[in-house]
Amino acid sequence: IITTSHGVLNAPGETTGDATGVFGSELTHPYYTFTDGGMNVDVASIKGAEIPIDPESFNRPIITPEDKRYLKDSVFQAKVKNSIPVADIDFTQYDIIFLSGGWGAAYDLGYSDVLGQKVSEAYYSEKETVIGSVCHGALGLIRARDRDGKLLIAGRKVTGVSDKQIKELGIEVTPLHPETELRKAGGIYSSQEKFMDFFATSTVVDDEKRFVTGQNQNSSHETAQNIMAILDQR
Repeated sequence: IITTSHGVLNAPGETTGDATGVFGSELTHPYYTFTDGGMNVDVASIKGAEIPIDPESFNRPIITPEDKRYLKDSVFQAKVKNSIPVADIDFTQYDIIFLSGGWGAAYDLGYSDVLGQKVSEAYYSEKETVIGSVCHGALGLIRARDRDGKLLIAGRKVTGVSDKQIKELGIEVTPLHPETELRKAGGIYSSQEKFMDFFATSTVVDDEKRFVTGQNQNSSHETAQNIMAILDQR
């Protein structure tokens, strides 16, 4: 599981702002889906060391049973406090690479050439790694390229948090927005809409069953379950 290392919600160039980071359930839901399925799970971030978690994601009524489980799980907490730097990981050794979102991811996942390169390596691995993302985590896909130098997600079905949801929440200050960037990269973007998109959810599987992307914070569990189902079918 890969997360952001950025913990401040601010305009580009500013150094102060509200605390942010990875959204809690976008980390806890895939982690427990995978571990409960018998998998060993490493936790990494762009810079390594302690991962910032958006404090609002553990507040009522948003907090989930998986979040509460994390708050009592010393092993998982140790992984979050001592996350592995992305640069130190060989993505080709993993069955799954999962990119978690949250507002923090808007500041670093989409700017990391290292992450983009390693996503590409995972795609071409002998394991045929399944690459998942949820919400702003999809920004970690936009710099990955195929062997011809073309953007890897061009022409693929993808989703991520909608521009509509970002506007509805009034958090347009972040430098990158998933729907906008996925479309720029040539992804075939789709999403579900509600009166407020915060209540919507959608998971998209590309035709090759190599990319499984979730729309927003509500999609983490379904996205992880879809990934496990793909592995089970192999």
